[in-house]
Amino acid sequence: MLRLLSLLQTHRYWPGAELAERLGVSVRTLRRDVDRLRELGYPVNATRGVDGGYQLAAGAALPPLVLDDEEAVALAVGLQTAAQGGIAGIAESSVRALAKVVQVMPPRLRRRVDALRAMTSPAAWTTGGSVVDPDLLTTIAEACRAEERLEFAYTAADGTPSERLVEPLRMVALGRRWYLVAYDLHRHDWRSFRLDRLTGPRRTGVRFRPRELPAADAVEFVRAAMDQRPGVVFDVDIRFAAPAERVRAHVGRWGEVEPEGDGCRMRMLVDTLDWPAMVIASLGVAAEVISPPELIAHARTWARTLDRVREVS
Repeated sequence: MLRLLSLLQTHRYWPGAELAERLGVSVRTLRRDVDRLRELGYPVNATRGVDGGYQLAAGAALPPLVLDDEEAVALAVGLQTAAQGGIAGIAESSVRALAKVVQVMPPRLRRRVDALRAMTSPAAWTTGGSVVDPDLLTTIAEACRAEERLEFAYTAADGTPSERLVEPLRMVALGRRWYLVAYDLHRHDWRSFRLDRLTGPRRTGVRFRPRELPAADAVEFVRAAMDQRPGVVFDVDIRFAAPAERVRAHVGRWGEVEPEGDGCRMRMLVDTLDWPAMVIASLGVAAEVISPPELIAHARTWARTLDRVREVS
């Protein structure tokens, strides 16, 4: 029935015989499943006769779609990740939604989600990271998808304010921050904008044809832009004496982890050395800092600070 509803939600007209063949059921079973969907409130129109078929009513308000197994697990994991992210006000909502989703899952799915949650070390340290208004994210995402020009106020790193008119391409989450990659119509060039410095985004209603980005993708463009800002970003490279899966689960999307020899190698771009130092301390395994050299001194400072921690007598 989920596969049937998924096909019907394309709103195309399906001849009964073709739809039954796609689902691997008889025409009689198909009719019975359509009747069940109608009982659940899904408005399915039917045409009788030799060439009869089915179509979901256009513009109908549909009840919520029941998720299949993989979709339910993916939703639960996504909510868990969102609960640890840097979007203002979304953590508590994600926790509430996750509790509701897990509660109504059948036992077999609940066991899968519980296993994923138990065996994943959350990267929930957000000190120094930016917090972004979810409404701002939604407005920008919709403008990107609609290929619609966007206006907003922007404050540069030195505090200089400006008004921008851009053609938005993609949003990128990198280095514990959110960025917008867009073509700046005032400066006639591509730019990346930190979303925590962006306010009042306004969709103009003017559509555009996307230009060719001078990079393989939006993530590479943001990385290249960050590399061109000396003294602002650290390119961290560390070898760990631990399996890649363990380190990858620990740092989440904030770093790139690849197997190397008996351990793994992690790279990340950060604007503060507190974050990689925290990763080293919390993993509790041998670590070799390849770069930057400042991280070694920073980690030793952490070690001296932690060594001064005393129990209250």
